Amino acid sequence: MQKATSFILDLELTEKRSLNSQYVLMKFHDVNPLPPMKPGQFAQVRIDGSPTTYLRRPISINFVDVARNEVWILVQMVGDGTRALAKAQIGSKINMILPLGNSFSIPEPDERVLLIGGGVGVAPLLMLGKQLYDQQVPVTFLLGARSAGDLLELDLFSEYGTVYTTTEDGSAGEKGYVTQHSILNTDVFDRIYTCGPKPMMQAVAGYSKRHGIICEVSLENTMACGIGACLCCVEDTSEGHICVCKEGPVLNTNVLKW
Repeated sequence: MQKATSFILDLELTEKRSLNSQYVLMKFHDVNPLPPMKPGQFAQVRIDGSPTTYLRRPISINFVDVARNEVWILVQMVGDGTRALAKAQIGSKINMILPLGNSFSIPEPDERVLLIGGGVGVAPLLMLGKQLYDQQVPVTFLLGARSAGDLLELDLFSEYGTVYTTTEDGSAGEKGYVTQHSILNTDVFDRIYTCGPKPMMQAVAGYSKRHGIICEVSLENTMACGIGACLCCVEDTSEGHICVCKEGPVLNTNVLKW
C-alpha cells in the first residue's frame, strides 16, 4: 500500500456516458503522460460552475487506460457539486489533484481473492481487478445494488474475473445484500478487498474476521483537502487517530475499531 507523488492537472473531458439516472462515467485525457496511479487511490476534483460548492470532491480512480492516456472516474450525482461535474461538456477542462492516498496490497499469485463492492464503491475495484488479472491472479467479483439498473460496469468486470451479483429487489443475481450471497458459504478465499457503504464494509470485515481472511477496505470518509490538513476525515484506529485521505483510504480491517 504505497503512496505516489501527486499532481495538479487540468484534464480534458474526452468521453461521458450516463450509466443510469444516478451515475455518469467520465473519461479524461492529458497532453502529457498521466502520472502512475494504483488501485484504491483517488482524485480531489475541483467543481466549477456550482455556486454552492466550495471544496473539491474526492472521487475514486475507476480505471486508467494507459494506451489512451486516460483516467476514468465514476460520478454519483448526489449533491450540487457532483451534479455540476456531471454536466461538464466534452472538451472542457477539469482541475484535479491526483493520485492521492494509498493503494490496495497485491496478493500472492496462488491466493484466492474476492472483491466485494456496493453502489459507487465498485469504482476502485475495476482497476484492482484489471491489475490482478494482468498478474494472473484469479479474481472473483461480488457486486451489489438496489436493483438491476444500479449494477455498474458489469461488462467490464466480466473481462477480468468471475462476476456474482445481488440486488435488494431480486431483479438480478441473488436477492439480498452482498454479505448474504451463497458464494460466501460455498467458496473459500484467502483475501478480500471491499468498498461501499460503511454498514456493508463492516459486515464484510466481520465475515473476514470470523473466517480468518485478510481484508482490506477502502473508506469513504468525508474529505475536504485530500492531504491530511483539514482533519475532517479522521478515523479512530487501534494505531491512533489517522487521516483517511493521507494514511488511507485503504486500510486493513485489523486496525479498524469496527
